Amino acid sequence: MKALLFALLATACFAADDHFTPLFNGKDLTGWDGDPQLWKVENGVVIGTNPTPEAMANNSFLIWRGGSVKDFELRATVRVIGDNNSGIQYRSRELKDVAPWVITGYQCDIHPAIEHTGMTYEERGRGIFGLNGKNVLLDPDGALWQLSEHAPVKVDVSQWNEYVIIAQGNRLQHFINGQPTSELIDHHADKRTLEGLLAIQLHKGNPNRVEIKDLKLKVLPEAAMVPFEAGKLSTAKKIEKPRTSRPQGTGPVVPVK
Repeated sequence: MKALLFALLATACFAADDHFTPLFNGKDLTGWDGDPQLWKVENGVVIGTNPTPEAMANNSFLIWRGGSVKDFELRATVRVIGDNNSGIQYRSRELKDVAPWVITGYQCDIHPAIEHTGMTYEERGRGIFGLNGKNVLLDPDGALWQLSEHAPVKVDVSQWNEYVIIAQGNRLQHFINGQPTSELIDHHADKRTLEGLLAIQLHKGNPNRVEIKDLKLKVLPEAAMVPFEAGKLSTAKKIEKPRTSRPQGTGPVVPVK
């Protein structure tokens, strides 16, 4: 009952569209920076295409150059065609020493494997935190604790879905179609980031195409940090960081037409 009430409240909250700024103009990639061989706009949709397994040496990102993001709510309508995954990077930074358009930082994963889609993750960093259906906490030493769990949100990522990220201080929340997928409270001050770049991922490997037809941002007031209270861990479960046997998709390589 509580989960249903939360979902209804979240949906009502998302229905209000006040103070959001569109980040795509619907015509071209003005304000964005990515490999021009991989990214384009067609019929008002932003499209990134990885045509073959050999086409990309690294995951490549379309980076928003309109500023950095700190405390915010982001909404994006996205689909991924092909057996691979994508993601929305935030509070991230570039790794120019690796290659152009390579990013490290927090990510809301968009993955055909249900346990991974909507999860909290750090690209080229600390890895997976909370799978879809898990709310987790990183303590000051970087140990991972599961605070609660719920049924994972099941979606077909090849269809249009709305992904929502709410970042406030050290609390990060992910939603798909108004339903909560994962939450992270990050007390690991030595490794966490509170501000950085926003970007969209195009994944190497299995051929795939990521499409975005709506992406908008609302800046939120700077939030206070959730304080670390060791006593509350008595009701939590210490866990190992999740790993994956499906780093790209769910099956064999299939050409994207």
